[in-house]
Amino acid sequence: MEDNSSSSSVVSGVTQASFLQRTLERLSSTQSLKLKTEEAAPVAVIALQRYLSEQTKGQQLDSYSYDVTVTDGVWRAKCFLHPSLNHLVHSNSLKTGSEISITQCSFVYNERRLGHGYICIEQLRCAAKRSAVLARVNTVSSLPILVKQGMERSVVLQSDVPLQVSRKHYLSLWNNDDPEGDIWISGSPSADTVLDVSKVTLLSSLDSSFKNTWKPLPLLVKIIHKSRLRYYGKFGLKIDYPYQAYFEVADQSGTMSLVLWNELCPEFYQRLNVGTVLYLQNYTLKQSYSNRSRPQMDHHRMKTFNSVEICLNPRNPASVITVVSPKSILPQWGLPDISYQFTARSELEKLANNSACDIIGLVTFVGRVERVKGKGKGPEKYWTYRWVHAVDGTSDHPFILELFSTSQAEIFSHICPMTYLVCTQMRVCHVEGSLPYLTSSCETETFITGYHKGQPYVNDPRVKSFIQWTKTLKDNVVLQKTAVGGYYRYPRPPAMFTQSMADAQVPLVAAADLKRELETLQYREHKKLAIQGQIAAVQYMETPEPQGLKDKEVPSASTDVCDQTVTYPSHSSTTKQTFVESLTSHCTDSSSESRRKRRIQIRNAGRKNTNEGEEQAEEESNFAFEEVQQVGLSLQAENPNPDSNDLSWESSSWVRQQQEVSEHLCKGGLWQDSICRRFTLDEKNVLLQWSNLQPTRWTPLRTADALSPVLCPGFYHVTILGINKQIAVDAMYIPVVSSSEPQAVGLPQDPHGNTMLSCLSSGFLCPLSNTANNSEETLPRPEEILATASELEDTHVVCILDLCHLGGDKVEVMISKVYRLTEVSLD
Repeated sequence: MEDNSSSSSVVSGVTQASFLQRTLERLSSTQSLKLKTEEAAPVAVIALQRYLSEQTKGQQLDSYSYDVTVTDGVWRAKCFLHPSLNHLVHSNSLKTGSEISITQCSFVYNERRLGHGYICIEQLRCAAKRSAVLARVNTVSSLPILVKQGMERSVVLQSDVPLQVSRKHYLSLWNNDDPEGDIWISGSPSADTVLDVSKVTLLSSLDSSFKNTWKPLPLLVKIIHKSRLRYYGKFGLKIDYPYQAYFEVADQSGTMSLVLWNELCPEFYQRLNVGTVLYLQNYTLKQSYSNRSRPQMDHHRMKTFNSVEICLNPRNPASVITVVSPKSILPQWGLPDISYQFTARSELEKLANNSACDIIGLVTFVGRVERVKGKGKGPEKYWTYRWVHAVDGTSDHPFILELFSTSQAEIFSHICPMTYLVCTQMRVCHVEGSLPYLTSSCETETFITGYHKGQPYVNDPRVKSFIQWTKTLKDNVVLQKTAVGGYYRYPRPPAMFTQSMADAQVPLVAAADLKRELETLQYREHKKLAIQGQIAAVQYMETPEPQGLKDKEVPSASTDVCDQTVTYPSHSSTTKQTFVESLTSHCTDSSSESRRKRRIQIRNAGRKNTNEGEEQAEEESNFAFEEVQQVGLSLQAENPNPDSNDLSWESSSWVRQQQEVSEHLCKGGLWQDSICRRFTLDEKNVLLQWSNLQPTRWTPLRTADALSPVLCPGFYHVTILGINKQIAVDAMYIPVVSSSEPQAVGLPQDPHGNTMLSCLSSGFLCPLSNTANNSEETLPRPEEILATASELEDTHVVCILDLCHLGGDKVEVMISKVYRLTEVSLD
């Protein structure tokens, strides 16, 4: 291998000056390169890819590794991200489309493979602005790939595979369920092969002959259900493609489970769909795994063989899978028709809890994509999900759908209002005192407008009836009832809070543990927990008119200023509150453990900034960034007198208690991402991008100058003091004020007196306004509600909090419900 030359490319003729090329040349003569500020030219992140880490001796820093592809506008280079920087990905501080400055890197040779090596990024700075480099890039694929001379023939460096050669494929960036990368084959046409069906065996024969010595005869079956992918990779497992997928297949004798294993998944998973006919050879049989999820198939009215399952393996023996062309399927084969169990919204209450159904509806609300950490041993994994409302014209209420990823990433990310949505094998969840909702199962599949053609359900009578109903609708009327994104919680917490609920569903945490919970949150991860304490202060803040998210230059978060402060309207004229903005926690040279931990914004009691000049300068320099990112910090124009007693309340002892608390945890005001927005067809792509997760690859989609109006007139900023009065936390409360809001659907609306405590307990203002009847004037004004806040004085409460990491340093802390002691049970 040659070290004395710098770089090469699969594309010749590039002579333009390049920071990446110069860096690679300098790495030829040094093991590790530290770049001065003036040397570290900005580069843009165009791809961020995740895979299971190689097992290392000693402490494993992280379960997963990341390859980051960057460009300086001339070359693109795939680099390895040092594990000490993985936290930047976990917080979505390092993301596609952003700009970074590489301040330290090295070149790593693979000692066990000839002609393979890569740049390792060891330290970097993130910039809190849109990349100027990408403004000059039209097509990423047209940029030449930068590789070291002598490594041009490396297949790994030119392919969509990890730089760590022991791993053969990438995982989806935010979950393990979605296919990711070029290895996943889809849309391949079925072969028009001549099949010998004279010797095929029936599924009933397999069930009866499983324990006998037998030679497997060919099978001719139709897929009637398909499960999502399961990734079972872990350290020490020597399987290149550790995937598994279940299918339910049927012939004229009954149904049986079929399992697709390992590298057959990338080759066949996306080609095998409900209704596909398979001719199978060289399969094996094994006893069924009893604890797995199964679809409910009573509606098929066929015999089910659950004792054994068919295994398709890549080797020992190598199964032969033939996908039969639809035009080659003959009626005399006796394969069953696909049947569904579509349920109208008007029938939902009649279904038993946990029963399965299929639904079709017109989408009216789509929540943002969130993540929840999975349980179990092995590498950590996250499930991705979103909430959706869909109507079918048979009820005044919509379907409330909790949709988890179904290994259909393209469909999942494009669910939006005004689309026709079909969901199969949804499970019914009844809620005491409220409306039932549907949650997806392992066998759920989803389809939206553009994906319905050719699906077996298109001729179902319920589907045809729904299509006829939609023809009676007017788009402009439906659009007025649509919304996208924002904070959403369903179902509401129950009327009573019990210790068993705290142990199983909503952990009751100590105030000191809340800091750790905030610190360990990852991007779009949602947690719900409970905390005991007292409400020390409340202030109402009006939501300003949206100014739009323009492509403006904002200060880089890679400055050396560690703590930038922003003045927040105070709860009293005697106490000045500031919120510490840890903007550099995700973008400074991140080599030490203390910087790897994302900072929680902490206000120490009695801390005062005596340098007014510095404080004012920091506020001015931070203004542009905060103007875009945070609603709650520019509200003084809306509230000319933020110290007015009419719009705020605080406990009589709060001034003294502020001096005694050891920490005050907070994340500023209300974030833009916490407020849902009206859907418009013109802003469809922008709203989808806003509500989805950060993509793995950058695409030149421009954001709009302004997003649609927010659906939130104002919110309450609530300070909760822990029961032992050592730690306080700030949380936001957005009351439901209109029956047209997504949060109003299924909300128990027992009348209450509109006191501050009853509003925090119920979640809404009574009665809810109805925009169709123009009844907003009946709602109590914020000052009237705050006038009753004195009942909060020294009142012991349990607060249910929803935490969600919104990216960077933004953490959403929302109050879902407040329980009085009379609503708490120790049972």
